[in-house]
Amino acid sequence: MAAAFIATFLFALSVIAASRSVRLLGGNAANFWRLVVAAFVLGLWAHTLGEGLGGVAFGWFFLSGVIGFGLGDFALFQCIPRLGPRLSSLMINCLSAPFGAAIEWLWLGTRLSAAQVLCGVVILTGVALSLAPERQFPIPLRRRLAGVVFGVIAGFGQGYGAVLTRKAYTVAAAAGQNVDGVTAAYERILGGLALILLPTLWWLWRERARPRDERRPPLSQSERRRAAGWVTANALAGPAIGVAFYQWALKTTPSGIVLPITAMAPLMVIPFTYVLDRDRPGWRSLVGAVVAVAGVVGLTLVR
Repeated sequence: MAAAFIATFLFALSVIAASRSVRLLGGNAANFWRLVVAAFVLGLWAHTLGEGLGGVAFGWFFLSGVIGFGLGDFALFQCIPRLGPRLSSLMINCLSAPFGAAIEWLWLGTRLSAAQVLCGVVILTGVALSLAPERQFPIPLRRRLAGVVFGVIAGFGQGYGAVLTRKAYTVAAAAGQNVDGVTAAYERILGGLALILLPTLWWLWRERARPRDERRPPLSQSERRRAAGWVTANALAGPAIGVAFYQWALKTTPSGIVLPITAMAPLMVIPFTYVLDRDRPGWRSLVGAVVAVAGVVGLTLVR
């Protein structure tokens, strides 16, 4: 259980680091460099102690990364500057569960019980309550709506990516292959990089084509150091070390215990944002977060 709590802490820290790197670099650059750093770290393991790019399930892991790390994280890094790390974390962590259950039902034929449907409704209710406008930190309507759209896409990508990962492990098991979690994460990261590369290059070209007075101001040396630190922290706390502890937890502890613990990540983000950003959530947002997380825990336990 200790590994599960460490993974939850690291996942929460990853969202905070992502928020700080987005402020300095912008969403596209912050996400791209995060994936590059994570791919380098995971690749060191995969090509020395792991399976590298081998295995019959590589294509499924790669596709899972395209949807999860690519589409899902691209949307997350567009959601963070619009809604902030607290609400963004809540949306992607909580919406991914009902999305994943629905995709399994439609694609793999995994039937949903009445309890699962009820938990899905509870999750959506909690998320909707948390997203209600707050007087303390009013967000302009257009910005809020754009953030919600990106958050929904991020939750869908995370949920769909998880289903594709399950499919990949099933294919590997059927072939008698045992793919370790870090190698799987590496193969997924490569899929995310493949999807993100072209939009990032287009964004760089568009920035260079703008008049100088309309470009993002260049970072100072101290800002570059801070950006590099936050990007590295985000990469390590999320897809690298965070995922490693998560896989370790699942290997030594039943998923019925691990998943409810890691579902608490959105609640753990709240004290971080309060201390670092003075983001004091209103009572509706707090109640909504608790309700949504409770729905995720319930959905995990009844599956």
